[in-house]
Amino acid sequence: MDIRQFAENALTIYMGDEIDERVNRQLVALRHHIEGMEVEGIDEIVLSYTSLIIYFDIFKTDARVLKETLGDIDEEALLEEEIEYRVIEIPVCYGGEYGPDLGNFQDNGLSEQEVIDLHGNKEYLVYMLGFMPGFPYLGGLDEKLHKARLETPRVRIPAGSVGIGGRQTGMYPFESPGGWHLLGRTPVPLFDPGREETILYAAGDRIIYRPIDEAEYRRIEEDIASGDYEIKYEMKGGQ
Repeated sequence: MDIRQFAENALTIYMGDEIDERVNRQLVALRHHIEGMEVEGIDEIVLSYTSLIIYFDIFKTDARVLKETLGDIDEEALLEEEIEYRVIEIPVCYGGEYGPDLGNFQDNGLSEQEVIDLHGNKEYLVYMLGFMPGFPYLGGLDEKLHKARLETPRVRIPAGSVGIGGRQTGMYPFESPGGWHLLGRTPVPLFDPGREETILYAAGDRIIYRPIDEAEYRRIEEDIASGDYEIKYEMKGGQ
């Protein structure tokens, strides 16, 4: 592990230099391992593609102590740890006003239905959250769907929009500008401070997009408004 300090109250641990599922697994396992150590003074642990940042309280610990504590961790052994993760189902209405860019893949040789078939009903790995609270950067996108971002970004993208940018897919928790190709939209709030889990997923979890029609989209909206909708997910892995 390459441990560096760029701020008074933070350490950054590098586990690789490229987007890779193996590196992500090590980072998730490392986060889990550090949390299990219950080290005094650690406030928050944040994952990126290739690194992990530990934010700490400088009045309870310091970088030297943390480096000594973390230096004893066997990074190869992290790959052998069984980590529990969630597989979360996100309903998505593809096309129309919900996915205005669904027809942009003709240059890829794909019809709108072929895009839906390739994008929906498969597991995507959550590599990290970024850009805005709850925006997941997902790996596992079929190569046939890789597409450069829009040359002119949109000023306004509705919350819940699901899109593709380059080799990745993801979704917008809030209304926002953005340059991804919009395939569809989910009625499920991706960020909700009034919910027990403000964000439904974390790095290391998986997401499955389940295609729905507009009628089901409206039903789910009504169920959410009345408090009758439950997020579907499955726990996998173990400890």
